[in-house]
Amino acid sequence: MKSFVWLAALLSLSLFAQPASALDDAKARQVMANAVDGYIRPAYKDFHQRAAALVSETSKFCAAPTDDGLMAVQARFAETVASWGHIEFLREGPVMQQNRLERILFYPDRKSTGLKQVQALLANPDDTVTDATKLKDRSVAIQGLGAFEFLFYGTYPEAIVSEKDSFRCRYGLAIAGNVESIAGELQAAWDASDGIAKDWKNPSADNPIYRDGKEAVSALIGVAVHGLEMVRDQRIKHFYKGRDAKVSPKLAVYWRSGLTMTALAANVDGLAGFWKVTDMALLLDSDLHSLSESVGFDFNAALAALKRLDQPTAERLKDGKYLDKLDFIEFNLKDAMTRIDSDVGGAVGLGAGFSFADGD
Repeated sequence: MKSFVWLAALLSLSLFAQPASALDDAKARQVMANAVDGYIRPAYKDFHQRAAALVSETSKFCAAPTDDGLMAVQARFAETVASWGHIEFLREGPVMQQNRLERILFYPDRKSTGLKQVQALLANPDDTVTDATKLKDRSVAIQGLGAFEFLFYGTYPEAIVSEKDSFRCRYGLAIAGNVESIAGELQAAWDASDGIAKDWKNPSADNPIYRDGKEAVSALIGVAVHGLEMVRDQRIKHFYKGRDAKVSPKLAVYWRSGLTMTALAANVDGLAGFWKVTDMALLLDSDLHSLSESVGFDFNAALAALKRLDQPTAERLKDGKYLDKLDFIEFNLKDAMTRIDSDVGGAVGLGAGFSFADGD
């Protein structure tokens, strides 16, 4: 009996233990082109446009602050948060250089570094932070979306309406300008004809990033898997560690602005869009297309549940029905991760035992 079980396990593994040559290099290039031209470039372009709109609205508000103007700034901020959420999972390339990722959003901030530093600036104004070109060289914790959120939603936000060109508003404008500048750098880097886009789309022996299609496809699978881990571990689990754990609603990203679920939904929607546009099914035999489609089902289920959830408050995090939905979301994210990592990864020829999940 033991021999039979061993043989069955061996045969099961052999189904996915395909040699690297089983991966069609031309199709791998197509998948990479889909990712770059169909998702990454448009997503960074949108983020740049949303950030620019935030700069424009904030500038108008600082010059003539009103309650309606504040609401307009907050609306542009919400759009910027959602746009960033759609591309935040991509932790490869230019965004990982010059601390750009942390400069856009310093989170999780486990020691409340950003809060303390922003509060200190409000208590003792330093005009150097009202200049976006100088702000970029300061602490990453005071120059991104988290700092902007505190200025326009934090303690005494009404104070920002009471004074024309106040320090608080000019500092917020510099943050918006800094984020817009970073967004522009990212868009330019991916749009360059001889830059990272070319390397992603043309794996070869002399390519500085990917030597062949297998390495390129492995990277794409890694992007999806680690993106799911980010949503699960750095976003949801940061404020919801389980039913018996301490309730921590103020650890949720964008809790002050009430945009936690907006950001999480954007994260999952972004991953779903990336997966769909990339079209990993191109690399699979026709009878295995359901493996890729099942990932899409998991994304859609998690996204639909997120869109039905209100902001996580202390009261809601004690509500069994609310927690059921969070558990359902986590289950689908974990299931999508397993399907991508094990099922699709094995089917495209990455081999048995290959895993991106949980840092393996």
